[in-house]
Amino acid sequence: MGTAFFLSISTALIALPDVSAAQDYTFGSVVIQGNQRIEAGTILTYAGIERGKAVSAGELNAAYQRILASGLFETVEITPRGGTLVIDVKEYPTINQISIEGNRRVKDEDLQPLLQSKSRLVFNPKVAERDAAIIAEVYNQQGRLSATVSPKIIRRSDNRVDLIFEVFEGGITEIERISFVGNKAYSDRRLRSVLQTKQAGLLRALIKRDTFVEDRISFDKQVLSDFYLSRGYVDFRTTGVNAELTRERDGYFITFNIEEGQQFRVGKITTSSDLADVDADEFQKALKMRSGMIYSPTVVENSIARMERLANRKGLNFVRVEPRITRNDRDLTLDVEFVLSRGPRVFVERIDIEGNTTTMDRVIRQQFKIVEGDPFNPREIRESAERIRALGFFSNADVKAREGSNPDQVIVDVNVEEQPTGSLSFGGTYSTNTGFGLLVTMKEDNFLGRGQRLNLSLSGAEDNQVYALGFSEPALLGRNLRFDLDIGYRETQTSYANYDTTSIQFRPGITFPVSDNGRLKLYYNAESIEMIDDGSAVFGGIVGNEIAQGNVWSSSLGYSYSYDTRRTGLNPNAGVLFEFGQEFAGVGGDVTFSKTTAKAIAQTKILNEEVTLRASLEGGLLDYTSGVSRSVDRYQIGSGLMRGFSPDGIGPREIVYDSNGDEVSNDALGGDMFAVARFEAEFPLGLPEEYGIRGGLFYDVGSVWGLTDASAATGSVFYEDFSLRHVVGVSLFWNTPVGPLRFNWSKALQKEDEDIEQTFNLTVSTEF
Repeated sequence: MGTAFFLSISTALIALPDVSAAQDYTFGSVVIQGNQRIEAGTILTYAGIERGKAVSAGELNAAYQRILASGLFETVEITPRGGTLVIDVKEYPTINQISIEGNRRVKDEDLQPLLQSKSRLVFNPKVAERDAAIIAEVYNQQGRLSATVSPKIIRRSDNRVDLIFEVFEGGITEIERISFVGNKAYSDRRLRSVLQTKQAGLLRALIKRDTFVEDRISFDKQVLSDFYLSRGYVDFRTTGVNAELTRERDGYFITFNIEEGQQFRVGKITTSSDLADVDADEFQKALKMRSGMIYSPTVVENSIARMERLANRKGLNFVRVEPRITRNDRDLTLDVEFVLSRGPRVFVERIDIEGNTTTMDRVIRQQFKIVEGDPFNPREIRESAERIRALGFFSNADVKAREGSNPDQVIVDVNVEEQPTGSLSFGGTYSTNTGFGLLVTMKEDNFLGRGQRLNLSLSGAEDNQVYALGFSEPALLGRNLRFDLDIGYRETQTSYANYDTTSIQFRPGITFPVSDNGRLKLYYNAESIEMIDDGSAVFGGIVGNEIAQGNVWSSSLGYSYSYDTRRTGLNPNAGVLFEFGQEFAGVGGDVTFSKTTAKAIAQTKILNEEVTLRASLEGGLLDYTSGVSRSVDRYQIGSGLMRGFSPDGIGPREIVYDSNGDEVSNDALGGDMFAVARFEAEFPLGLPEEYGIRGGLFYDVGSVWGLTDASAATGSVFYEDFSLRHVVGVSLFWNTPVGPLRFNWSKALQKEDEDIEQTFNLTVSTEF
């Protein structure tokens, strides 16, 4: 075992007389000593001294510097001895092995590829110091600013050394507070919610974004700029970011100094054309942009893209759209003129893709709306780059254009770095309706490098076991068609019904765009559902007849249309979602029916975006023309659709009494129709936002009614007619590392006697 030494560069000497003498030297021979691996000719080449040629003391010093700068020698000495020049060198040792010690939070296999020092290469102290700085930077990116890395060597025989990087990881430097100076339109709380960097909170051991990372702060400056620009603050700028260490030096106070400026709206919108074959009025009518709306660069970009697509449909090549903005400070508006002109006649020669070892070229090419030979459009190339990054398959994706073989040709270079796209996760679930459960999910977002998504999940709760397989092809036949296939098997042991169920489902479908915001889905659905007597209690005649039917197969075709304004993002503070679908069974199977569902949701933010208001309306209609509907086929309303009631808690029911008048069964039957309206507000509670806790109020009103087979009842059927229920409540939203949770406390203002109320519910919070 050798002895460890700190790295140092030895002081080399040049044995020369006083330079002031300006003496010249002439050497008839050069003697090189101490070299073992490096050839003497190589050293002589570095020196650059020729035999028999006069050299000055300054030239000898330059020769010394060149030899030392080669990085091959630990020490160099040059000594003139009469007509002989003696060059004495000591070679750097070779690296026997490299090890990293003291690193618990970053694995060796993650650090080793970053090092320039390699085994069996010549050891260089400067390179080792740079490697130490690289390792320290990895820790800095994790917020461990006090981390230090010391390179050390252990001498071995045969001029070899072991290189060791000793790591002191240090503690995490947290961000204690993030504040803003100069913000008037939006509060600190609202701006902090935009940033990727977060303040340290209760869950600091799990949240990794509350550590100080300089690169993340730079990213947040751009995020802030995008936030304000999208809301019409065109003069916004960040004048500086101050990071101040706490007195204990274990945390940072971050202050963003900003200038908001004034909010601008869109003024006059005009379109002009320099082209004889282009009708400016036709392009003007294609715009969705309207005067009076808050100005946003995104809206302008969307308008340009819409115009260029119209030009392509009309066969007008090389049409370019240039926005000209005129500022009106008096009324705080921006006039926008779209100028249509002929761009340069440049074509795409080819698209070169590099770096994709797993992902197929066609997956990346599908993100381009242009192919080889098409007119070159710089904006389309930028959008293609964003689509490639949005795939999530690559840690980095650079898309650049360069001149091709001719001035009118362009080559598009795509350079990507792949990242893992598959995951295997194990987790637990809890719901007030289904209890505790286990969840195993295997997910692959880039299956076999084809860009396809495969998802296999197995979940087992106290009352539910679900096995599901999902497959998705986002570009069927190379077109803008999404193919989905869902196969599922479910076993349900309900605590609120006197029967169990097993179901099998096979559902393929294709989805395609019909407008910027509209999507249409066509699908086929085959489903088998069996109701099984669980033997736990007596049930009524309706449920008894349904259980007696055993397995019932349905085979249906359907469609669904969705319109979502969030797809174009014209208003960052509001969104509207509308969905309408119909399913028609009877293409085989045991039953014939039609099923119609509709849903509309609107959301907006008020009070400087501090408060979110949301309203939704949802309804459905079921009509059987052949076969008999069962409780499991009809609409059942619980906390998923209307808060304040347990699953199957409202709607038509069958109650059976014994000879003494005592109730022996209470069966939820479901209804052929339902309608529910939900209204809610979400707002801050004044708590530190790093806790991730917000409050809410809600009001739900709705009903489920209609029962085709009421005549089968042996007891009494209640509430078959339309009867509205009203519920109010409060919510607590908590963004935790395991997911966003929602706690609901509710009170039914109006209900029927046999309804089953649920005053508390815990569920996963979802965004519409």
